[in-house]
Amino acid sequence: MLFKSITHQGVEYKYVVHVPRDYDAAKKWPTIVFLHGAGECGTDGSKQVVQGLGAAVLMKPADWPFIVLLPQKPDVKKQWEDYDAPVMAMLDSAKQEYSVDASRIYLTGLSQGGHGTWTLAGNHPDVWAAIAPICGYVNFKRDGGVDRDAAAAIADKVKGLPIWTFHGEADDAVKPEQTRAVVDELTKLKADVKSSFYPGVNHNSWDKAYREEKLGAWFLSHTKK
Repeated sequence: MLFKSITHQGVEYKYVVHVPRDYDAAKKWPTIVFLHGAGECGTDGSKQVVQGLGAAVLMKPADWPFIVLLPQKPDVKKQWEDYDAPVMAMLDSAKQEYSVDASRIYLTGLSQGGHGTWTLAGNHPDVWAAIAPICGYVNFKRDGGVDRDAAAAIADKVKGLPIWTFHGEADDAVKPEQTRAVVDELTKLKADVKSSFYPGVNHNSWDKAYREEKLGAWFLSHTKK
């Protein structure tokens, strides 16, 4: 894990880059951008590694033969779309520093980062080869309600991408209906989408997604045309 920072419009943003031990610049490498949840927000530049994808990669690196970018969102009260430009600047920097395969760049995230996966995918659908939003929401409402118009708008933006969504059926922080709403809209559009809903699982559906599913292999089965 390499600890880095980038300055965008006069503000410093910290992030981490995971480079596989067998990295060889002579070949092109698939790359994942991971967006963390509320608990990992801050400016320390490292908390985002311990929860979700970073932990899964460290536990079983053979399943994740990727360069992995792990940005840190400074302010828990803001959404990932508020940091769209710095995140994309980090990806651009990685493309210059490492041998990134531009046809195999993937996006995933959990909770706030699941929402960020939907929104950043919608903002840059031409960048990603596939996306995996985990326990994300479309437009968070404290009463757990779903903004159907927002779900339809997101679906329309990402309909051309292969998508694998995950959510716990017992999630009381972000209701599974948030994911179902977007999946329903994507299904209407005949998009390439599949879902894994886990019975009895609360908000932490990411450990099952990143550690028990073959998500890395699924990512690798998709190449940007």
